Amino acid sequence: MNRKKGLNTICTHVGELKDEKFKGAVSPLYMSTSYAFEDVDIKRYPRYFNTPNQEALCQKIAALEHTEAALIFGSGMAAVSTALMAFLKAGDHVIFQKTLYGGTYNLATEEFDKYGISYSFTKGLQPSDFEVEIQKNTKVIYVETPSNPLLTITDLKAISQIAKEHGIITMIDNTFASPVNQNPIDFGIDIVIHSATKYMGGHSDICAGAVASTHEHMNRIFNLAKNFGGSLSDYTVWLLERSMKTMGLRVKAQNQNAQYMAEYLDTNDAIAKVYYPGLPNHPDHVLAKSQMRGFGGMLSFELAQEYDASLFQKALTLIKPSMSLAGVESTVLSPTQTSHSLLSPEERENQGIKDGLIRFSVGIEEPEDLIADVEQALKKVRSTSTVTTQ
Repeated sequence: MNRKKGLNTICTHVGELKDEKFKGAVSPLYMSTSYAFEDVDIKRYPRYFNTPNQEALCQKIAALEHTEAALIFGSGMAAVSTALMAFLKAGDHVIFQKTLYGGTYNLATEEFDKYGISYSFTKGLQPSDFEVEIQKNTKVIYVETPSNPLLTITDLKAISQIAKEHGIITMIDNTFASPVNQNPIDFGIDIVIHSATKYMGGHSDICAGAVASTHEHMNRIFNLAKNFGGSLSDYTVWLLERSMKTMGLRVKAQNQNAQYMAEYLDTNDAIAKVYYPGLPNHPDHVLAKSQMRGFGGMLSFELAQEYDASLFQKALTLIKPSMSLAGVESTVLSPTQTSHSLLSPEERENQGIKDGLIRFSVGIEEPEDLIADVEQALKKVRSTSTVTTQ
């Protein structure tokens, strides 16, 4: 009987390469960029995503996302752009959800017109908001849940059903959830995309992207990917495979810490609003419970009006103001200055992203230490504000 492997077993063992010569405990690293082409079963070439380390890592990602196949890319945006362009051509139309990562939003608004691809953004996140945007030439519906940075939740099962009724491909950015917390394929989504820089890498030292789906869809994506050239070096592939062995443990710890911090912030008078799907007062809490195993390590919050968001971040001593997310260390940033800076003020306002919004990537530190850091920063900013107004 073939027993289904558990999450941490998959993270640790699926896709590992055997060290046949020295019997080492970890996958060997094959750094070659040139392989034999005669008398071989596979003609390997890095840009064709088929070096030994590349193939092994893709097996792990596919197993984690419950798909038949996967590809690993040089960045999350390489994965996003290649997946979209593999299914879109001049004259086609794509639907994006309203709340979206700034880089993906910018890809559509800056590039798609050049290729004759039309696009629309939903006015809300209800299934009807997607259905009303469908046109005769709609080929793709693209969602992101939980979304960056407001942690909105999209109904995956409902969206996939609508898309299938109209013969439309569905894609999801599953970065914030990670495969530890959510498997969109199980809800009917066709293609899953990750910035593997984030929870898959998990240590703020790797830049990568991933796409996972059926063999049929992945063949189509591969045929474009080999021409776009967004492959990843084998050393980084090896580092990413190493990092993913602990992803299950890391993400579960981050889930617990984020829940703890969200509950603390939600009761703090200095915090005007908290965005976290694990809170019962989150508008999508029930939906999140139905399609997620954990609520993730990401949350956002707005300070009360009398607190300056920039000064608050500068006053932190343990939590790092930093550009990315999902590392073992806790970080914060202002989306208006970083992840969503490419959007105009009007576009950010349309998504509900205020200048004072702070995105909080919760790490694996002791939550009591994180709370102490937040409280000392609030006290410092409050003191500064009092001195300024006197």
